[in-house]
Amino acid sequence: MERTLILFKPDVLQRGLLGEVISRFEKKGLKIVGLKMLKLSPAVAKEHYAHLTAKPFYPGLERFMTHQPIVVMAVEGVEAVEVGRKLAGVTNSRKAEAGTIRGDFSNSTSRNVIHASDSLETAGKEVARFFRKEELFDYKLVLHEYFYAEDELK
Repeated sequence: MERTLILFKPDVLQRGLLGEVISRFEKKGLKIVGLKMLKLSPAVAKEHYAHLTAKPFYPGLERFMTHQPIVVMAVEGVEAVEVGRKLAGVTNSRKAEAGTIRGDFSNSTSRNVIHASDSLETAGKEVARFFRKEELFDYKLVLHEYFYAEDELK
C-alpha cells in the first residue's frame, strides 16, 4: 500500500466543495489515514512550493495559499500516488479531463482546488511535513476487499 498527500486549497472551502471532493477519494477506494484543517504559514508554503519560489507567480501563490484555511489529507491504497494524481487531473485545469477534480471544478492553474503528491518520494516528505506520526491512523478498511483482489492487498 502506498500513502500520499492530498491538499485542498482555500478555494475548496470557500466554494463549499470539500465534502464532494473528499468523497471522490473514498469512492475510489482510498483509505483516509489523516485529515485536518490548518492555516498554512508562509514558511511552510515556501518549503512545500520550494520548486516554485523563483517563479514570478510565486508571491501570488503564497498569498493565496496562506490567506484562508486549507485541509490536508493523507490517503492509502494500491498505487495511491498515481490514483490521486489521476483523480486530481493536470495542473492547468483548463486542460484537465472532464471527470477529474480540476476538470470539473476549476479553470485555473493556481486556483485549481487540489494538490496531489507527484511521486512516492515526494509523498513521503509531504505527509511528514503536514502530519505527526500520532496524527496518522492504521486501521482495517473493511471495504478494501471489495476494491482490491487479495494479491493486490499484499
